[in-house]
Amino acid sequence: MTPYELLARLIARALSAGVLKKAVFSKPKDKTVRRAVLTPRTLGERRVAQLEIFFADNKAGHENLSPDDEERFSALATGFGQVNLLTTAGEAELRTSKGGKCTLIGGDRLRRAIEKGDAPPAEVQGNDRKKERILQGDEPFLRLLDVSDATGRVHDKKQSKFRQINRFLELIRDCLSALPKEGELRICDLCCGKSYLSFAVYHYFTYVLGRRVRMTGVDLKPDVIAYCNEVAGKLGFDGLEFLCGDVGRYDAGEHVHMVISLHACDTATDLVLERAMTWDADVILSTPCCHHELNHTLNCAPLAFIAEHSMLRQKLCDAATDALRLKLLASVGYAVCALELIDPEETPKNIMLRALKRPHFDPASPEAEALRAEYAAARAFLLGG
Repeated sequence: MTPYELLARLIARALSAGVLKKAVFSKPKDKTVRRAVLTPRTLGERRVAQLEIFFADNKAGHENLSPDDEERFSALATGFGQVNLLTTAGEAELRTSKGGKCTLIGGDRLRRAIEKGDAPPAEVQGNDRKKERILQGDEPFLRLLDVSDATGRVHDKKQSKFRQINRFLELIRDCLSALPKEGELRICDLCCGKSYLSFAVYHYFTYVLGRRVRMTGVDLKPDVIAYCNEVAGKLGFDGLEFLCGDVGRYDAGEHVHMVISLHACDTATDLVLERAMTWDADVILSTPCCHHELNHTLNCAPLAFIAEHSMLRQKLCDAATDALRLKLLASVGYAVCALELIDPEETPKNIMLRALKRPHFDPASPEAEALRAEYAAARAFLLGG
């Protein structure tokens, strides 16, 4: 076995035996990387090593690895000139000389100490980690949707999606006080697409909060809808259905407590908000996608000094479109705000529009009239009429 493979086996054994304290990877061969650190964590009943890779541009990547991931440990080590493995049974160090010779120091001694089995357990962080994220990665729906593998490890290419879903659920958690405390919840995911979010929200309310939920996802693509219904069936999500159709024409036929939408394209977001307002939804959470409509119709002389530059015009229209949407929601009785869904470095589509129904709003009040006037004035200002 190579020194890299021997080190990987030591890491796996230390993790499995519960004696791993930390593994620090330094002197990277890739100059875009600064260092990497492995630390033990618990996910439910599973013991994993959390890998954090720190990059030169101050970003960081995260990954959970199990004792079975020896090949991943070995491949990781090959990218660094030095690795220090710290356990409660002792330490080992992997060094690579300038000539490329790799040596594992203290490996045999550490292996024997781990096998002896009398080292005290390492301190492991688990509960704090669980509080950070609602989902852990090993949920059945994430495995079936190929977000994570059979062991519950989130695929590298799906890390961003996993963070996005968790963040959306965190924002839903912040809105629970605006929903009924008892009884069945009616939820709609409009322009649901591949429906990662539909499955996550249904799982959260049903299996984490223990609520009864009847949820519908609506989208125009029949193949996607067929696939989502098949997945829901395999998961036993009896209260979740998917319908193929035009969101603008979909009629829930009853009061809907929550409307969600992730990245509905351009004016599709406006159709989502229109449906939600028609149903008098208690909670609306919408993350728009592209904004093209106002770019074509903007007619505002005072803003011409911005609009004459195409890139700045688009940024202006993005912000103005969402601000106008919030004004409209406020005018019909919602408490509104714009929130950041996820790090803008991961996706520029990171603005969430949140609207919570104001329980005592009077649409005939002077306040309501003033809000409608503000919306009309803002619209006229942007469209020149």
